[in-house]
Amino acid sequence: MSTITLLVGGMTCGGCVAAVTKAIRRVDASAGVQADLASGRVTVLSEGDPRALAAAVEKAGFSAEVG
Repeated sequence: MSTITLLVGGMTCGGCVAAVTKAIRRVDASAGVQADLASGRVTVLSEGDPRALAAAVEKAGFSAEVG
């Protein structure tokens, strides 16, 4: 497993964190996801493609870049 950091824009509440987490888990069900609402950083423990994870977050309505 590798640690992937995503910088996510648009997370403003706990519901947003849940939506981002759900989007990432759709790509990798076994991913460990930890989101920091204040900084917009989402740390993912996954073997998945970081670009695919970012794309899933963007599809959920947020901006995302691999950081």
